[in-house]
Amino acid sequence: MQLIDTHTHLDFPNFDEDRQQVLAEARALGVEKLVILGVEHGNWQRLWDQVLVHDGLYAAFGLHPVYLESHQPEDVQRLEQWLQERQGHEKLCAVGEFGLDYYLPELDRERQQTLFEAQLELAQRLELPVLLHVRRAHAQVIATLKRFRLKRAGIIHAFAGSYEEAREYMKLGFRLGLGGAATWPQANRLRQVIPRLPLDAVVLETDSPDMAPAMYPHIRNSPVHLPAICRELATLLAVEPEELAAASSRNAAELFGWRS
Repeated sequence: MQLIDTHTHLDFPNFDEDRQQVLAEARALGVEKLVILGVEHGNWQRLWDQVLVHDGLYAAFGLHPVYLESHQPEDVQRLEQWLQERQGHEKLCAVGEFGLDYYLPELDRERQQTLFEAQLELAQRLELPVLLHVRRAHAQVIATLKRFRLKRAGIIHAFAGSYEEAREYMKLGFRLGLGGAATWPQANRLRQVIPRLPLDAVVLETDSPDMAPAMYPHIRNSPVHLPAICRELATLLAVEPEELAAASSRNAAELFGWRS
């Protein structure tokens, strides 16, 4: 079973002591590619250095809404320059992680929207897919995406919306990132939505070190857990794990422009 982790933060300090070991174990379990996402200007170089020295690691760079207070006015221009300097490099695969977060009340929504649209414009110009963080903001994100109509669309990370919202994203060409959240029995609504999703709309992710699955509660999440997540989600989708893994990998490869 070959897998792609389409959303991980393997560059975070949580993995500093055993990153090599985690990668080796994940590969032994069939996780052949991993996308690591930048969240603020300060972690882009560290992330890029890591993907360059490891086979199978790919990078996305963005300005995450949760780090809104850390972002400087010039960071959008920095991001544009950073991406332009690496445009066409095989290790660069997307713009992200960015989006809208209405869960945290202290995050100014107007500033978030401005930053969100600036990065959508950048992705459109550079013809890169986007990896989006959306928390309690699906209606606003969908409305914004309908205005932009991105050429390459992208992934709605950690999708936890309704089927109607899923359908709107799919109409716009987006894939839905599914990971540990859906493995928890108390995620009732999400576990009812997932069986209705077509396989060609799904990609798998861990969001490690966050969002640990129910099988590994209260510990650091890891790309090593992706096969277990795949098995649980395959049960919800009523398919074999190998079929889900193949579909997710095919969808990710198509989105990022990789050979399947």
